[in-house]
Amino acid sequence: MGGAFAPCMEGNSLETFQFEREDLERAVQEFLRLHGAALLRAARETAASLSRGGKVLFFGNGGSAAEAQHLSAELVNRMTRDRPALAAVALSTDTSALTSIANDSSYEQVFSRQIEALGKSGDVAVALSTSGNSPNIVRGLEAAKRKGLLTVALLGRDGGLARALAEIPLVVEAPVTARIQEVHLFAGHLFCEAVERVLFPALRPPD
Repeated sequence: MGGAFAPCMEGNSLETFQFEREDLERAVQEFLRLHGAALLRAARETAASLSRGGKVLFFGNGGSAAEAQHLSAELVNRMTRDRPALAAVALSTDTSALTSIANDSSYEQVFSRQIEALGKSGDVAVALSTSGNSPNIVRGLEAAKRKGLLTVALLGRDGGLARALAEIPLVVEAPVTARIQEVHLFAGHLFCEAVERVLFPALRPPD
């Protein structure tokens, strides 16, 4: 029968899930040990930027683009507290800008061109990349540095080329892409929660 296949159940067990959970726990613990203080610094400096009328520009490719949109929404709407909206944009959401830049120039410039248009000195650029080597991520960080934005990068493995470009590099030194993205989301939530706590200390999360 065309298209039929026989699924292999080898390795698909609760023990496998347990191993993956333990692998994630190790990655989280190591990330916080190495970068917890830097993550808190990033949140505090981002809160300071927002308090001065700045904005946060998130950008990434693929799954990292989805996480960029997710974290932008946490700031624009809310993370855990009912509070005023915070200025954040995910640079992967404007398909007309993305496709026109990619078509007229190159895909390498889809983030840098938007940062040139939207970013100003004192804003914050947050790059997400599991490798740190994507050309458009590198170009985006370079553009942000030229314009005087604070550059934060959630990266994976050894951080790639982006590590040296970010003022605050936050690297998940794990070999598996899924684990890197999972820790990025956890770190992103911690980041957004910390921004809220700094800016709105009198507002309590709902019980």
